Amino acid sequence: MLANAPGLKLVDDPAAQAYPLATEAAGKKEVFVGCLRCDLGHERGLNMWIVSDNLIKGAAWNAVQIAEIVAARA
Repeated sequence: MLANAPGLKLVDDPAAQAYPLATEAAGKKEVFVGCLRCDLGHERGLNMWIVSDNLIKGAAWNAVQIAEIVAARA
């Protein structure tokens, strides 16, 4: 499900030691997710490592995405 989520890039290949890095996310709009593991403390829980460029995704790009959704509903 995560691999097909728009705006998200799944990087989770322990055999190849592939996991998301901040240097990989710098300057990009995508959110990188990896190190997916079952949460041992909750039967329906999931732990994951999430990396993004907070200046792009956390500030500017989120505003653009929200504006696009609002405009589409108008």
